[in-house]
Amino acid sequence: MTRIFMGTVCMTVLLSLSAPAWAEDTASELQSLKAEIAKMQERINQLEQAQQQAAVAASAAPVSGAQSNDNAFNPAISAVLNGHFSAFSNKNPTVAGFGTGDDGKHGSQGLSLDESELGISSNVDDKFAAQITASLSEAGASVEEAYVKSLGLPGGLGFKAGRFLQPVGYLNEHHGHTDDFADRPLPSRIFLNNEYKDDGVGMSWILPTNTYAEIGGSALRGDDFPAGNVDQAHSGAWAAYSKIGGDIGANQNWLLGFSTLQASPSLRKGNDDTVKFIGDSDLYLASVRYIWDPTGNSLEKELTLQGEYFWRKEDGTYEDTGAVTGAVPFNGGQTGWYAQGVYKFLPQWRVGARYSQLNPDNVPAGLVASALDAHEHNPWNAALMTDWTNSEFSRVRLQYGHENPAAGKQDDQIILQYIMAIGAHPAHTF
Repeated sequence: MTRIFMGTVCMTVLLSLSAPAWAEDTASELQSLKAEIAKMQERINQLEQAQQQAAVAASAAPVSGAQSNDNAFNPAISAVLNGHFSAFSNKNPTVAGFGTGDDGKHGSQGLSLDESELGISSNVDDKFAAQITASLSEAGASVEEAYVKSLGLPGGLGFKAGRFLQPVGYLNEHHGHTDDFADRPLPSRIFLNNEYKDDGVGMSWILPTNTYAEIGGSALRGDDFPAGNVDQAHSGAWAAYSKIGGDIGANQNWLLGFSTLQASPSLRKGNDDTVKFIGDSDLYLASVRYIWDPTGNSLEKELTLQGEYFWRKEDGTYEDTGAVTGAVPFNGGQTGWYAQGVYKFLPQWRVGARYSQLNPDNVPAGLVASALDAHEHNPWNAALMTDWTNSEFSRVRLQYGHENPAAGKQDDQIILQYIMAIGAHPAHTF
């Protein structure tokens, strides 16, 4: 079409040039016509170039609904090496008033391998993607996540099935190596055993609103702390969440979330199996996160403020607490919270501070003098950290913490941590 049009225009020019040269106004008109033809030719060239680029992009694009990358259907293999040197003044502190899971305790002293990861992820086809993450630590190897998720469902819907970190609170659905501190705050350690992952199915829906809003839920096996020891065909736990967030101007953003984890442990073990709980355990969380880029460029400077509040309501019985024989009824609530701030003052350097606290409930007479008796003490922890990030693949962190786990007990903690990532590591959520 464009060539026929150009031919017509050129023929018009030739006929115009063959007209008598004695008309002075004709010469002026010819000059104007030549200028218009030059502009039209330039515009046609631009359109043809745009068409060629669009054709190339269309031929290179992945199948609709799949993730856009150069190896959309080839597995991405990654590893995250996470290790530390640590020293504690109290080698095995017990957090008064709470039954603690194995992962909720602080790690071993000296040089040690933290929870490192080996991951494989890929699109299965145009409808599904899959990921498996193995956790490697001094305790051995285990499957942290292994799930399949949907791609390109209409209306902002999402589906996930397998074993995965649950979006209860903010920190829990993130892998530990992405944290801003070398360890998790007290409430995450006590209420979620550092992180809650479980086998199940989950659905999510990103609402069609101008502000980011998402809701979702999961039906779960209920085989991880604070549930545990489930052997049944039906779901032993369930979770639900809602998130809302957005931007404030060009250099600020925020995220607010509410979630719950409802479990019915048939025999939850803690404190080296000396504390056993049977009953209902309902956990509720509220989280907030705020980020400010003072210069408008987060690579230069950035301030991040974050906090979460935990409230757990439990109704059941405790058995074999070490203080009594037989079952002791318990019906009470426990709370905890943390607040932290991290400031990037140079492109590669950050500093941060965090405070966390637990508030146990009064125990019944049958649990006095047991591990669940806090003696009216509220455990707390304060931590300071600084880290150096050479690139997006390497980070070294130094952290000092002071913990008051029980009345009359102190624990000074020094942790030197390194985190090194190799391979095509998948992106993490905000």
